[in-house]
Amino acid sequence: MQGFSLDSIRRTVFGQGASEQLGQEVLLLGTKKVLVVIDPQVRSAEVADPALKSLQQAGVKYVIYDRITREPEPAEADDAATLGREFGAQAVVGIGGGSALDLAKAAGVLMTNLGPATEYVGLELIKKPGKPVICLPTTAGTGSEVTFTAVFTRRADGFKGGINGRMLYPHTAILDPLLTVSCPAYITAITGMDALTHAMEAYTSRAATPLSDLNALKAIELIGDNLRQAVAHGENLAAREGMMLGAYLAGLALAQAGVGAVHAMAYPLGAFFDIPHGEANAVLLPYVLEFNLMACPDRFAEMAYALAELPDDLSTREAAEACVQEVYELSDDVGIPASLDALDVPRERVPEMAAKAMTVARPIANNPRKVTAADLELVYQRAFMVE
Repeated sequence: MQGFSLDSIRRTVFGQGASEQLGQEVLLLGTKKVLVVIDPQVRSAEVADPALKSLQQAGVKYVIYDRITREPEPAEADDAATLGREFGAQAVVGIGGGSALDLAKAAGVLMTNLGPATEYVGLELIKKPGKPVICLPTTAGTGSEVTFTAVFTRRADGFKGGINGRMLYPHTAILDPLLTVSCPAYITAITGMDALTHAMEAYTSRAATPLSDLNALKAIELIGDNLRQAVAHGENLAAREGMMLGAYLAGLALAQAGVGAVHAMAYPLGAFFDIPHGEANAVLLPYVLEFNLMACPDRFAEMAYALAELPDDLSTREAAEACVQEVYELSDDVGIPASLDALDVPRERVPEMAAKAMTVARPIANNPRKVTAADLELVYQRAFMVE
């Protein structure tokens, strides 16, 4: 058993209606002035109104930043931090999907660390603690509410990378399944498969620990039990609860063990073609699992039994192969595109994509099977082929 260290968020609040406790949670931080970073679609849909109302009821003043693109640019974090500093905010609230939560975390550290976001892209470059951040996810997928990463895209040069480090951990996660009820079926599907990717890559990571294993396996079980129902009927609160808890646990596992080649290969799809991160992960996951199976079939077998009901008498190899097949079937059931062709990715860019993916160093190093650029090219090519 290898040694490990553990950092994480300080507080988690879970349950239907939990977002109405936002005002109380802000007061617990000892402040009455906050910057609210919110997804513009979430704001217009009035999904976050109970949370914002709770701020008003608690006497908390706030300013809103909602100029957020789908895959945020570093300049957006700079703008949000500037707004927060000018307002005199002593804390940051993030409401939305992964982009809004990442932006909130970045704004929190940029409010106390001088310089633009681009200066901190990398690992552990933030030296001073940021303003405390409270995250309210409105999708069950990214796990950003419990991770130490804020990912950005520079469209001008096709760069995608993140600010990574302990200073980015949020202070509090408020997990209210009611915030996900209005999430469209397709967004529910791709964010749910994103969470499954986090759990499976963490469980097979070379940096996995006993604690990350517990979180990852339970996340896989919850997603397997609930994703189809959440997509089929968005008002199924039991399924929404299961997915929110599953995504949270998957995020914890990701933070503890890291991810692998799926994430590395997804980065170029976002940087080059503006494909949402969750969608890229969802399409690539089964193809990368096929490639990785030989490295740890025992772990694949364990994931298979967590994901689905299978006969007890399967051999390790049979169960491992069933894991991959179950992911293919789950993806198909919830409407995930079957190939990169469906995302309009040009095949001639595969060598460039593979080369770029190899530069995403930590996920490549964490992958259970050693990979080369040539290997990634083959996996990308496989992901274009629909049987």
